[in-house]
Amino acid sequence: MKKSYKVILIICSIILIAGLVFGYMIYSITQGSEEIAGKKEKIPSVLGDTALVLNGSADWPNWRGGKFDGKSPFAGIKTDWSDGLTKLWQVDYLCQGSSSATWSCPVVKGNRLIVMGRDEANDIVFCLNAETGNLIWKGTYKAEAVPSHGEGSRATPFIDSSFVYTYGRSGDLSCWDLKDGRLLWKNNVKDFGGQEPDWGFSTSPLVFDNKVIVQGGGNALAIAFDKNTGKLVWKSMQGEAGYAATIPVTIENETELLVYHGKGLSLVNSDNGKELWRAPWETRYCVNATTPVIKGDVVFNTSGYDMGGQALQFNKEGYKTLWKSEVIGAQHSDPILIDGYLYSYSGESTQKNGLFKCVEMLTGKEMWSTNEISQGTSTFVDGHLICMDISGNVYLVKPNPRSFKLVGTVLKAVEDVKSAAWTVPVVANGKLYLRHLQHLVCYSLI
Repeated sequence: MKKSYKVILIICSIILIAGLVFGYMIYSITQGSEEIAGKKEKIPSVLGDTALVLNGSADWPNWRGGKFDGKSPFAGIKTDWSDGLTKLWQVDYLCQGSSSATWSCPVVKGNRLIVMGRDEANDIVFCLNAETGNLIWKGTYKAEAVPSHGEGSRATPFIDSSFVYTYGRSGDLSCWDLKDGRLLWKNNVKDFGGQEPDWGFSTSPLVFDNKVIVQGGGNALAIAFDKNTGKLVWKSMQGEAGYAATIPVTIENETELLVYHGKGLSLVNSDNGKELWRAPWETRYCVNATTPVIKGDVVFNTSGYDMGGQALQFNKEGYKTLWKSEVIGAQHSDPILIDGYLYSYSGESTQKNGLFKCVEMLTGKEMWSTNEISQGTSTFVDGHLICMDISGNVYLVKPNPRSFKLVGTVLKAVEDVKSAAWTVPVVANGKLYLRHLQHLVCYSLI
């Protein structure tokens, strides 16, 4: 009998431990913040650089670059990585505090780089010298936030002329003077009927014509403000906000907007916000986080959570489905279209053994699939893909629909990576910028 009690006690202990581990995993995924591990620095004193704001020959002013396709216009990169890449500078102060994880990408205009950060109580906007990494100015505002995957911003800023627009995870949409960091106006979408999604407001702002557009959720699923004054221009639709950037699309000689929200993909009139059509697409958690890919009158969208992807042929009146399958299921790693082929990670964003694939966009035909590079994110420059995996390693890949072509590797390009590195690599004016939490590293590509 005593032996039976011992067996029962052991079994109960195992179940209890398993339950605690599972509960901790669920908490970490839904409510916990990634650890700010590794080298940490205090924010330096502002240097007050008064140099004129310059334009570069190959700037990266907004999410996925100037054409919203993940491609840099720069040419002439170094492709022999056998001796690594030259590190130009690094900063380690973007996240201050235990729950301050921030994921948004840097954006670059000439000699100015804008990147978001966070301390215990405030969202922070940093303006750095893109050449040296020196701090030029910083802007802050108080923002209460819950710690699920960190209190910092997910959305990437948008530089438009002499202004920069930022969007915090708590719904603060702000306009700053690019030269000196003056806050020109700020709105919170919750004041206009917005409702915060489970993992925070995440859609990178789109500046289009005289408007700046984000997803607000609730009664302001898509919402547009005057980019100069911050006054409401229109708000459109109701429902769950997604996590993907709104992008412009030209159809029938007019430019409309594609909004990939929590319940599907909608084509929206850019002037008044009217929804023209909606293609339902709903994951278990309403997480649609990748940017739609456009080829003429065909759009491809994809999600994780066993959803896969689909290609739609569309006009202003509606759409038809060309194909739908699980050949690509990207959680929040954006596919890149090159010569009619999608190059994309597929699988959940924390899987180190995720797959990288080449798929023909118009047919959904898989050309090849590899696990030679771990799950990550990618960008395109000068005929090559630059992929950073979730451990901070960087790979140079030559796109080829016949087979996977790995050209170069830099291991630990970002050091001190304890949690998954999700922020997309940015290439501007011959430099590679890699961000993970408090770290921002700049490498030369020439």
